[in-house]
Amino acid sequence: MATNPNPQTPLPQLSRSVSITVPSRVVASLVSADDTKILKQIQASHAHAARELDVKPILDVIEDIFHRAKPTTLADLIVDGAQDLSDVLEAKMGGAAAGPKGNMLDALAATIQKVCCEFTCKCTGGDAHASTMAILNMLGHYSWDAKVVIALAAFAVTYGELWLVMLLSDTNPLARSIAVLKQTPEISEIKGVLKPQFAPLNDLIKVMVDVAKSLIEFRLLPSKYISPDDVPLATSFNQIAITTYWTIRSVVAAGAQIATNFGIGGTTSATEAWDLSSLAHKETSLHDHLVQRLHICYEFIEEKKREEAFNNLVLLFKTPQKDNVRILKSLIYAGEDIQPLVEIISRKRVGSVLSPLIEFIHHPFHHDYHHEIKQVHIDVLRGKTVLLLISDLDLIDEELIVLDKMYKEAKKGKNGLEYEIVWLPVVDRTITWTKEHETKFKELQYKMSWYTLFHPSLLDVASIRFIKEVWRFAKKPVIVSLDSAGKVVSENALHMILIWGNSAYPFTTAKEEELWKKQTWRLDFVMDAIHPEFPKLISQGDTHICLFGGENIEWIRKFTTSMKEHSSKIGIKIELVYVGKHNAKEAVKKIMEVINSEKLAHTLPDLVQVWYFWTRLESMLYSKMHHGKNVENDTIVKEVMSVLSFDGGDQGWGFIGSGSKTEIVKGKGEVLLSCLSRNKEWEERHKKVGFLAAFFDFLQGEFKQSSHHCNRLVLPSIEGTGVPKVVTCADCGRPMEKYILYRCCTGY
Repeated sequence: MATNPNPQTPLPQLSRSVSITVPSRVVASLVSADDTKILKQIQASHAHAARELDVKPILDVIEDIFHRAKPTTLADLIVDGAQDLSDVLEAKMGGAAAGPKGNMLDALAATIQKVCCEFTCKCTGGDAHASTMAILNMLGHYSWDAKVVIALAAFAVTYGELWLVMLLSDTNPLARSIAVLKQTPEISEIKGVLKPQFAPLNDLIKVMVDVAKSLIEFRLLPSKYISPDDVPLATSFNQIAITTYWTIRSVVAAGAQIATNFGIGGTTSATEAWDLSSLAHKETSLHDHLVQRLHICYEFIEEKKREEAFNNLVLLFKTPQKDNVRILKSLIYAGEDIQPLVEIISRKRVGSVLSPLIEFIHHPFHHDYHHEIKQVHIDVLRGKTVLLLISDLDLIDEELIVLDKMYKEAKKGKNGLEYEIVWLPVVDRTITWTKEHETKFKELQYKMSWYTLFHPSLLDVASIRFIKEVWRFAKKPVIVSLDSAGKVVSENALHMILIWGNSAYPFTTAKEEELWKKQTWRLDFVMDAIHPEFPKLISQGDTHICLFGGENIEWIRKFTTSMKEHSSKIGIKIELVYVGKHNAKEAVKKIMEVINSEKLAHTLPDLVQVWYFWTRLESMLYSKMHHGKNVENDTIVKEVMSVLSFDGGDQGWGFIGSGSKTEIVKGKGEVLLSCLSRNKEWEERHKKVGFLAAFFDFLQGEFKQSSHHCNRLVLPSIEGTGVPKVVTCADCGRPMEKYILYRCCTGY
C-alpha cells in the first residue's frame, strides 16, 4: 500500500513547472497488449459522472471478515467466533453504523446482493470475462474504488457465511443441517488435508484488499494540488481501469474456488489452484504499478505544496508584520509539536581546566564532553533583531570564534544591543543522512553560544529554496539580518559584522552605508581589532607600522633586517608586523614560528587572527561592491584590491603607515628591497617631506620604470554580490584578465 511520504523524508526533485512527462514505453509497460484489447470495454462500462462514496469503512469490515475467516486463525475464530458482526461494524465504523455511513450501507446492501448473485450463480463453469463485465456494467455509476470494494463485499459475505456454517456446525443444529446439505468439510479437514489448498486463495485475497486500499488512495488525492488533467493522474486512469477489471475478475475466480471447496464433495484441482496463483501474481504486479503511479502523484502533490509554501514565504516577507514571530515560524519551523530551537546552557569536558569554548574549539569532538542543552520556542526571539546564520556543515572554527567573541561582548555589555543569532544549517536533502553527518552537525551545534536549529531536517524544503533563491545562499556562509518586525534589513550582514563587529548594530544596509560614509583608508582601520597591542602603537603618531606578508622566509629575513637598519639610520620608530598569507595555513604557521624564534618582527597572535585579517579585507571589498563602488570611483576599493593582489602573487609585499594618517606606502617585495638598498637617493627628500612621502615618491618612480609587473587577484565568489565582470588593476589601471580557479581546500 502506498502512503503519503513523510514531509521530513527527502524526495527526488521535480521540475519547477511541476510538469511530468511519462515516456510512452513506461505507459506501455503498465498495460499489457491483451489488456489494451479489453480496455475500451472497461471504459465504456464506466459512467463519466461516477458516484464517489467513502467506502473505506466498508473495506475495514471486509478486511475484518477475511482476517477472521482464515484457516491460520481458526483457533481465534473458535474462541470469539460468536462475536456479533454488528459489533465489528460498530467498531470499524466508529459508532456511525446508525448514522449517514450506516445509511450508506443500507443503500448498498441491494447492490452487494446483486453482485453476490452474479458471481455465485455464474462463476461455476461460466465465462469469467462475461461475469466480470456484467459486474462492471452493474456498477457503472460508482467510482473505481467503490466498484472493487462492493465486489469484495459480495465475496466477503459469501466467504464469511460459509465459514460461519463450518464453525457453528459442531454446536448449532441449524448450522449442522445446512452443512450436511451443502456437504461442507469438517473443521478438522480444513486444518489438515484442505489447508494447503487455501494458500493461493489467501494470497489472492490479501493482494485484492491491497489494491482496494490503493484505489481509495487515488480517490482521496487532494484536488487542491492535483486534478484529473494533471499528467501524473491523467496517465494513471488506464492503469486504474485495468486493475479494477482484474480485481473483480479475481473476485469471480475466488468465488468459483469457494463454490468448489464447499460444494458437494468438491475439491480444488491443481489447475484451479494454479489459476488462483497466476491471478495473485498478476494482481501483485498491477498493485506494484499502482503504487508507482501513486508515488509519482504524491511527488507531484508535494512539489505543488512546496511551491505553495515557497510563494507564501515570498508573500509573507513582503507583507508588513506586527512582530517577527510569524515570519520566523514560517521560515524555521511552523509546527507546534516540538520546540525547534536549542540553546546550549553549559559545556565542559571532564577534567578540563580550560574555558569551555576554548577547550571545545581547540579539541576534536569527544564523547567526554558534557553539554547541557535546552529546547526553546521561537517566541524567545519576539521583538528582537535576529541574525540568521545560514551555512552548510562546513563552517570553520575561525568564523565561529570571531562571531562568538562579538556575540558575547554584546551580551555582557549594557549598550542596548538587543539581538540574537540563530544558526540555520542547510543540508542537501538528496543525500542520505549518516552518523558522520550527525556527528559533524553536533560538533558545530555544541560550539555555538547562540540559538541553533534542533536538527537540519526541521528546515522545510520550501524554506531551503527560499534561502537559496531569494537570499542567494550557495556555499559561503551568510548572515541575514531581520529587524524586530521580521523585515529583512540586510540579505548578508556578515561583511559588515566582520568589518565593524557590534558597531554595525542594528546590522541594516542603511547602517552599513552610514559607516562607509564616515570611513577613510587608514592604518587603524585596516588593523582594527586584529591585535590587542596595535591600538596603542597606532595612537603614537611618531611610530610607523609596517605590515608585510608572503611565504618566502629568505625574503622576509632580508626585508625585516633592511627595514630595521634603515629606520635606525634615519631615526624613525617602526614596528614590523607579519600578517601571513591568505589560504596558506601550514606555511604561515611555520613562518610565524621562525619569525618569533629569530625575533625578526611581530606576528599576529594566532592563525585565527591571520584568517580574520584577510577575510576582513575581502569583506571590505564585497561590502563596497554591494554599494556600487569600484576601483575607478572608490579609494578603499582600490587599496583593498592592491593588498589582495599582492597576496595573490608569489613574492612578499609591504604596507607602511603611521597613526591615523591616510598616507600609506605599499609595494611588492623586490621593489621594496630595491628602494631600501638605494636609500641615499631619497634620504634628503625624507628630511623635507617625511619618511612616508619620500619613500612613496621614490617607490612610484621605481614602479614606473619597471618594464613588467604581474598582479593576481583571487576572490571567492559570493552569491548575490558575485565577482565583477571587469576588474581594473589597482597599480596600472588596465583591465585584468579573468581566469577560473576551482579549489577544494582553502587551507583554513
